[in-house]
Amino acid sequence: MSPFVTHVHPRWADIDLNRHVNHAVIVTLMEEARGHMLFTDSSPWAGFSDPARGLVVAKLTVDFRAPLDWTGKPVRVRVDVSDLRPATFVMRHTVHCGPSEEDRVAAVGEVLVAGFHVTTTRPRRLAEEEREFLAEYVVEDVHA
Repeated sequence: MSPFVTHVHPRWADIDLNRHVNHAVIVTLMEEARGHMLFTDSSPWAGFSDPARGLVVAKLTVDFRAPLDWTGKPVRVRVDVSDLRPATFVMRHTVHCGPSEEDRVAAVGEVLVAGFHVTTTRPRRLAEEEREFLAEYVVEDVHA
């Protein structure tokens, strides 16, 4: 299948004392990219209208590879899906230092996401339409 690619915008306020985008903000940029993918009009999660369709982050790991300098330009984030299971899936985020695929990679993060029923606050299995949506972004090759 194919990855999801979006652009996110670090802010001037996101820089640290070394004039790099702070490492904690990198995680926020990954979260923003995930939101671009998961909460589009065509996704099963659009509109947050069904509490039975909640998702939670169960695990997060980040490999920081290069400093991300604040330039005022957006940065490219590629999101792949893997390990799609009945109740969980992994989202791999590749954050580039600029808007292009050719820009060096600043960080690669993997997030284990689990289905969650917001009202009952209990884990849940993913619905078939959720799994079908995610399957569109499953990528077998490893990038970054």
